[in-house]
Amino acid sequence: MTTRARPLALGLLALGLLLLAGCDAGATERLEAGEDGVFGVALEEPVAKPDVVLTDHHGEPFDLRAETDGELTLAFFGYASCPDICPVHMANLTSVFDRLPSTITDRINVLFVTTDPARDTPEALEVFMGSFDDDFVGLTGDLDDIVGLMTDLNLPRPVFEEPDDDGFYEVGHPAQVLAFLPDDDHAHYAYPWGTRQSDFTHDLRALVDGVAAARD
Repeated sequence: MTTRARPLALGLLALGLLLLAGCDAGATERLEAGEDGVFGVALEEPVAKPDVVLTDHHGEPFDLRAETDGELTLAFFGYASCPDICPVHMANLTSVFDRLPSTITDRINVLFVTTDPARDTPEALEVFMGSFDDDFVGLTGDLDDIVGLMTDLNLPRPVFEEPDDDGFYEVGHPAQVLAFLPDDDHAHYAYPWGTRQSDFTHDLRALVDGVAAARD
């Protein structure tokens, strides 16, 4: 990963959204750490990182497994027109990355996979991703491929509401971030809506070396 730069647009977004996202000053309760000391919710069965090629927000092919092989990878499924959950999650993760040293963040991938590819072209995703960390990657592709990908990850398929008179519609989508660990390229933990920045910060430090390191 390249050296990060914090975009100016983040400040405006963060002021309005971070308190709603369950950051440290928010109203949500802290996650309970498991026996391994990790705050993320442990999945009953780890899920393999998908072998799929999507298109990134620069319009380039992105081989998900090859591009992230052997690195801690966070994947979130949402859409750029989302009024709340998506920008909050992404703003929270941007703030978490600002807290961590580059020796940690350079070993972590953050992927935003659209559930609304009809609107989320690479150009639209480039605008959306421009509000967050420069190294975060927005991904789009064929809807059937994305739904299949979500099914493989045991995530519910997106639900599309009826458009309003202006043609705008919302999309129901999973609200959790999946964490694929570097030592086996499987998702072992999920981070639900409202996860505090301090919990993310703790866990990213612990998980960047994989499952065994987190349990030491």
